[in-house]
Amino acid sequence: MTQTTFAQLVAAALPQIQELMPWDVDAMRKTNSELLIVDIREAEEYAVGHIQGSLLVPRGILETSCDWGYSDTIPALVQARHQPLVLVCRSGNRTAIAALTLQQMGFEQVYSMKTGVRGWNDFELPLVNALDEPVDIDWAEEQLSPPVLAAQQAPKAKRS
Repeated sequence: MTQTTFAQLVAAALPQIQELMPWDVDAMRKTNSELLIVDIREAEEYAVGHIQGSLLVPRGILETSCDWGYSDTIPALVQARHQPLVLVCRSGNRTAIAALTLQQMGFEQVYSMKTGVRGWNDFELPLVNALDEPVDIDWAEEQLSPPVLAAQQAPKAKRS
């Protein structure tokens, strides 16, 4: 069995989904009261800075959150199958895969926000913290760009 990388999974999902840029999402949320923005990052990431009014549904429970009969079920999400739904993560990669999954589950108007919350912040659109207070753009940029540690890098091939 061949190994597929995360980057390959994202690349395979992209042609099958619809993406929106942050400014498109901002315009859409101002004109469409039915729009549901779903942040699929982890709770700690969401607390640092998120789009005001977005719904936190971590990626690990997304599928059970949008279906009836689970302890993770979120009725507003289950009932959004015919509403526009924008998925948000840090960079837009996790949401590409999640958007494909929700399409397979019958969501009709699901979008992945290209560039994620990092892009939202780069375009100087407002983020709020866990207390619903505005987040400083420069501070958010730092928080949204954690370093990749040496132990997280692929091992270098040995030379013979």
